[in-house]
Amino acid sequence: MRQPDVQVPLEDAGGARFALIVSRFNEAITRKLEAGARVALREAGAADDHVEGFSVPGAFELPQAARGVAETGRFDAIICLGCVIRGETPHFEYVSGAAAYGLMAAAGETGVPMAFGVLTTDTWEQAEARAGDGPDNKGFEAAAAALEMAALFRTLRQSHRR
Repeated sequence: MRQPDVQVPLEDAGGARFALIVSRFNEAITRKLEAGARVALREAGAADDHVEGFSVPGAFELPQAARGVAETGRFDAIICLGCVIRGETPHFEYVSGAAAYGLMAAAGETGVPMAFGVLTTDTWEQAEARAGDGPDNKGFEAAAAALEMAALFRTLRQSHRR
């Protein structure tokens, strides 16, 4: 049985800058994830000019793009969005695993928080269900995580300066 999601208030964007990196593969789904992420950022008070979008071919390319974006030093957090749907071959496991591991490694090595908003589903219908309107949209959830991590890192930087 699925546990109900706990809804927490969105962190205040507080002038933070966010990168949205979106995979074009399964674009009908990833556009909805991006829309959900932008709603969350807007609700948290992020200015439109503090949110920059980048496009990549697929989920496999997200980590490399995220690392490059992080290395610019312009962003407080990066939101990575994609959709990998299981097929008849092991390709699904390679792509989804590489994306997850690569983003975690890039975040650790660059020190820039990276939210993992990559759907890994068995069917198209499952992907659509996770990319609907509202706070259950996984793009919205990834942006909420990025907002929280940006606030945490801002607090850590401030306490380190004292």
